[in-house]
Amino acid sequence: MTESRVVVIGAGPVGLTLAMDLAWRGIDVVVIESRAAGEPPAVKCNTISARSMEVYRRMGIAQKIREVGLPPDHSTNVSSRTAVTGIELSCLKLPSRNGRKACVPSPDSGWPTPEPSHRCNQLFFEPIIFEHAAQQPRVTILSRHEFLDYEQHSDRVIVRVRDLETNEEKPIVGAYMVGCDGGRSNVRQMIGSAFVGTAQIQRVQSSFIRAPKLMELLGSNPAWMYFILNPRRSGTVIAIDGKESWNVHNFLYNDEEYDDIDRDWAIRQILGVGPEFEYEIVSQENWMGRRMVADKMRDGRVFIAGDACHLWIPAAGYGMNAGIADAADLAWMLAAVLQGWASEDILDAYESERKPITEQISHIITDVAVAVKMQRRNVPENIEEDSAAGVESRRQAGDASEELELKQQCSAGLNFGYFYADSPIIAYDGEAQPAYSMHEFTSSTVPGCRAPHVWLDGSRSLYDELGPFYTVIRLDPSVCVDALLQAAQERGVPFKLLDVRPSEAGSPYSRTLTLVRPDQYVAWRGDAVPADPLALVDLIRGAARVDEVLAA
Repeated sequence: MTESRVVVIGAGPVGLTLAMDLAWRGIDVVVIESRAAGEPPAVKCNTISARSMEVYRRMGIAQKIREVGLPPDHSTNVSSRTAVTGIELSCLKLPSRNGRKACVPSPDSGWPTPEPSHRCNQLFFEPIIFEHAAQQPRVTILSRHEFLDYEQHSDRVIVRVRDLETNEEKPIVGAYMVGCDGGRSNVRQMIGSAFVGTAQIQRVQSSFIRAPKLMELLGSNPAWMYFILNPRRSGTVIAIDGKESWNVHNFLYNDEEYDDIDRDWAIRQILGVGPEFEYEIVSQENWMGRRMVADKMRDGRVFIAGDACHLWIPAAGYGMNAGIADAADLAWMLAAVLQGWASEDILDAYESERKPITEQISHIITDVAVAVKMQRRNVPENIEEDSAAGVESRRQAGDASEELELKQQCSAGLNFGYFYADSPIIAYDGEAQPAYSMHEFTSSTVPGCRAPHVWLDGSRSLYDELGPFYTVIRLDPSVCVDALLQAAQERGVPFKLLDVRPSEAGSPYSRTLTLVRPDQYVAWRGDAVPADPLALVDLIRGAARVDEVLAA
């Protein structure tokens, strides 16, 4: 009987991130994956968000991730056109990988983060994190193993799996199990969780194609993504390798069924090429855009994360990235319990925090996706005409496209703006968190918000200086925090004290003391240590239910 502290079902980006984060915190993990090691993933997500890159920076692999994907000098522009080879309507200009290194100005270059977003398909990104996870001594990946079922006990979970090579069934014992097994999650069904929301928003034909001759039709500065609007078909085309591989999404409208539309014809209308143009379909998929959120994310010692608990139209890549945020939230809580300094009640915070955020983000993304859908299904018939009316139609369509793409591709609000408003392990102080949208937010240290990032001494990332668990950021070294540190030591909670000059912290750090959690979210703030520091420590470790901890 194999034993492990945490058993993770699924070795996609969410499961691997959870495993790496747990291992980074000293927890043993077994990951169950039905695919063979090295088997290519699906050609899905194309953006790793800034927030996800911050997670990978902490694990030491952000730079390695940045070295894969498009060629170093390939732009990540988003070009709205009548066809890939057609008339350009607008262009959202975003830098290449080398442009990022050179600090080329762009709509997302001023973000308060050490790690901007990275445009890279899952085809290249997932093997990097798989390799890194497999190299961790505390991570065991059982490839070609099928998850069958589990038994939950008061102190453990017994997971039954089948070796797909030998057909042997075997049990694996863990303290907890996490289902990161995708939208058709067996774990979700087994814990009695159901998807709730909008089951049908948009049908899509997706085709992963190899078209070596397309690049030579695109000029000297090809875009990364093409947003296509013409009266015949509308869709999105994404450069996968910047050479010959592309993903073509054909959006269906007016109750069209998948079989109603000839795939080859639609691809040629979207690319803007004739019957003589040669390409090869590598793989194809029909999928449904929807807005679905699981009605619960936990049953005792069993949790779900990623697509297993939320599905929506993949605008801005925020399917995978929301799942990575789930993993980062859950990992430190599980580690805290398994290391013995937190109560098991801390795990209640996972659903209390992530489920409301998932609901919020699902609506924000769906609203933008519906706006895109309406634009694509109402393309003016004259948009390709060489006439004054055609010029005006293209101008209007271009303006609308640029606004929508700016929201999606420069989604600062989804990266930095969301907050935890009703967590049992955050000490709120009565001030409301700033509102946010897909692309707008306000940096804040209101408890529940992401701790604002700043550069120390002009070059050191604040996040690099934070401890692996809790950190007290102090702006005035004359303020004594001994009582708080002693309370943490008494409860065994890992605390780090970090002194930062007010001139470096800037205006978002409006209080002398800010307590930052392991996931870089604010747990408490004040101008002095609370009158009862033990009450605060017990609150943040899940051992007390306190509505509010006030500063002295």
